[in-house]
Amino acid sequence: MSVDTDTVKRVARLARIKVSEDEATKMTGELNAILGFVEQLDEVDIAGVEPLTSVVEQTMKKRADGVTDGNKAADITANAPASEDHFFMVPKVVE
Repeated sequence: MSVDTDTVKRVARLARIKVSEDEATKMTGELNAILGFVEQLDEVDIAGVEPLTSVVEQTMKKRADGVTDGNKAADITANAPASEDHFFMVPKVVE
């Protein structure tokens, strides 16, 4: 795949990036080099290769998934202007 100057200008316009004629010419070469590298990667035979998330074997650090209450209701509502039975009391706003 090859990119020309018109394609670079069109992509720049879609991305709302102002690109001059000289910059578009320079970007054309850079984008063609990047696309050439991607085409080289497509040629690599990856049959039988397991997908990896890391090159080093790692195990996830996990905490026990347990339900905890916290017993902090009194502390949470302590600074409330009005509370009752560990619930915030607010004025009625809908008539």
